[in-house]
Amino acid sequence: MINNLKKKVVVAMSGGVDSSLAVALLKEKGYDVIGITIHHYEGNENLESVEQVAQNLKIPWHVLDFTKEFKNIVIDYFCQEYLTGQTPNPCVVCNLKIKFGLLLEKVKSLGTDYLATGHYAINEYDRKSKKYLLKRGIDEKKDQSYFLYRLNQEILPYVLFPLGKLKKSKTRELAKKYGLKNYKKEESQEICFIRDDNYRKFLTQYIKDTVQPGKFIDKEGKILGEHQGIPFYTIGQRKGLRVSLNKRMYVIEINPQQNTITLGDDKDLYKDKLLVKDLNIISGDKLSKSVKIEVKIRYNSKKSPAIISPYGEDRVLINFEKPQRAITPGQSAVFYQGDIVVGGGIIEG
Repeated sequence: MINNLKKKVVVAMSGGVDSSLAVALLKEKGYDVIGITIHHYEGNENLESVEQVAQNLKIPWHVLDFTKEFKNIVIDYFCQEYLTGQTPNPCVVCNLKIKFGLLLEKVKSLGTDYLATGHYAINEYDRKSKKYLLKRGIDEKKDQSYFLYRLNQEILPYVLFPLGKLKKSKTRELAKKYGLKNYKKEESQEICFIRDDNYRKFLTQYIKDTVQPGKFIDKEGKILGEHQGIPFYTIGQRKGLRVSLNKRMYVIEINPQQNTITLGDDKDLYKDKLLVKDLNIISGDKLSKSVKIEVKIRYNSKKSPAIISPYGEDRVLINFEKPQRAITPGQSAVFYQGDIVVGGGIIEG
């Protein structure tokens, strides 16, 4: 066994089975493990559960209060994106700026060697290229590499993903073996700071004074009815439109400048190209020519073959082999070559 006795690692602990098992696995490998829980929004009180795990595994454990930073960086971004007709991806921003940003800075300042999380992804050093590679976790259903595409060569040397080569079923089995009482704990909700996954209720509480009703229109500009406010809709939405129509219609375009939402048929949702901004290539290399690649346009979509081409300074044009349904501005397009995450960016349109 590699001697890791002098290597210190901070594990970001949420109270769930994944981060708890990460602690157990790293301890078994000989690391000096410290647990840290980020208190980042009101209501994320899993502290009692985390404390029990820390005591059970006999590790020191601390709580960091990032509530102010989380509101300024993640929640404000989340609300602002919806106000401008975008559909945000708060997990991507949180991972980059909170977990592998502020928390990693804190970890380094403590003289610790690594930050570990319970993400299902793989981080490997490639001796040939002398660079770190971010890869998909082996569990197809749990792979979380999509949310980590903004990591880079400055961050990855300090990051461990102990669960990347495990399936979720194996995680629960091992957690039971290690005596972790949370081995049966249910999956956490989709967006951690939104209770009951009701983002409309959350937005109503946060930005109700800035939301204005407007008009539903068709592709010709004919008024079809009134919408409740730009933030409450996303591309591809059919349910909850609250407008009487004689056929199924979907949100196909959101125009915050005109405060209009265009409805159309399902076929209107399919496009074979899109622009991506805020580009991040994990290797640090510059995209200088067109490359054949696979792209995911949302976390739960399948990878689709495409050609990505440079388009100005910090953007790429993606041409898909097959049209994609409901390409949504504000979401992330993530690029893969096999199991390797090449990078990605924010869908512009």
